[in-house]
Amino acid sequence: MKNQRNFPFVTITKKAEYSIKTGHPWVYDAEITSAGDTIENGALVDVFSEKGSYLGTGFYSVHSKIRVRILSDNANEKFEKSFFERRIKYAINYRKTVMQDDFSCCRLIFGEADGLPGLTIDKFSDIIVTQVLSYGIDKIKDMIYDIVYSELSKSGIEIKGIYERNDVAIRELEGLTQYKGWYEKIPHQQETCTEICENGVFYKVDFENGQKTGFFLDQKYNRKEIARLAKGKKVLDCFTHTGSFALNAAFGGAEHVTAVDVSATAIECAKANADRNGLSDKMDFITADVFDLLPSLEKEKNNFYDFIILDPPAFTKSRKTVGNAERGYKEINYRALKLLPRGGYFATCSCSHFMKDELFVKMLKSAARDAGVSLKQIEARQQAPDHPILWNVPETDYLKFYIFQVV
Repeated sequence: MKNQRNFPFVTITKKAEYSIKTGHPWVYDAEITSAGDTIENGALVDVFSEKGSYLGTGFYSVHSKIRVRILSDNANEKFEKSFFERRIKYAINYRKTVMQDDFSCCRLIFGEADGLPGLTIDKFSDIIVTQVLSYGIDKIKDMIYDIVYSELSKSGIEIKGIYERNDVAIRELEGLTQYKGWYEKIPHQQETCTEICENGVFYKVDFENGQKTGFFLDQKYNRKEIARLAKGKKVLDCFTHTGSFALNAAFGGAEHVTAVDVSATAIECAKANADRNGLSDKMDFITADVFDLLPSLEKEKNNFYDFIILDPPAFTKSRKTVGNAERGYKEINYRALKLLPRGGYFATCSCSHFMKDELFVKMLKSAARDAGVSLKQIEARQQAPDHPILWNVPETDYLKFYIFQVV
């Protein structure tokens, strides 16, 4: 190292050393074998091997099981404002390249995949919505927001406010409080809803009360593919939320689309989105639990639909509940396959990282076998490229999306 290090340090196990050397940015609490003097929550720390080799520098979390989140393995990096400017500029330029005309609504920062662990930033036209899950990032969020605002302004993009969706329980594991609201240090509008246009479809985005940051941007191009295939089809969109897949199917020329969600509020929003796009005449909406609805339709021998879409919420957010999640996924996939006629079309997905692709595929094969059908794969897809998958960080690879014909 050329520069004298002024950061506190931790020493880690050989297993953790291997993990960092192969590119994973996390050090767990049980992997730390020794540490310097008392380390402040959110402080930058140097990470060393048991033999004293420098491995990287990252944010230290006193409370979280993820004790250190590595930012860089450059021993000469000072982690001043210029470092974060480079990271953010790089992330924004990447989105401009991969999203092009879709840059107006996209994920600007995707945590570890952009070298900014614990940070999510979504852009909904002229509104920025953020979520901070790392104590270290939270300490410097003023600087982060200033850089993002400045970089977008340089591109001629006027931002009408930054809204913080820090109302998630995982923040408490970092020693952070939960809250949501406008970031007051940057001028903002009062309205907490905005309108976006994706794939030619308009949506009202309630970024104050909607799930996550207000709208799921990761399915953008999967929805576009559904629109392409839905022409002339009778579509059942399960777990529709605010209607995104259903609206794309209708926009793509489906004969009729039924949108289903257990949330009456979500259904009302989906109806409003249908009205906004002039698609209400070819759509109907049902407030129901999909786990109850599919068996009910099968019992009625209702073979009205020839295209079913399953876009459920994550059934598991930990390894401990993967077994239960697999049973849940199999139930809805089995029921949907039983309901479809031969030659029908079927789209299904999982947004849980813990539901690995090989397990999801195994579940689908089992569901198809039990339903007495075969699956002809049309496409296997993942999340949109504004949610980049970093191959050395498996946690960034979470969305599985398959489209089949049932034969």
